[in-house]
Amino acid sequence: MQKLSDALLIESYYKARDLGLSKDFIRLIEREIDRRSLRTRL
Repeated sequence: MQKLSDALLIESYYKARDLGLSKDFIRLIEREIDRRSLRTRL
């Protein structure tokens, strides 16, 4: 996930939620969002 741009990470988060992907996968994305301090962009 570290190779994803910030914009692509945010887009992936919304897409994963829209598609109803596993909660574990969404949590993994959320952790990376928090690590990058991008929570305000959600």
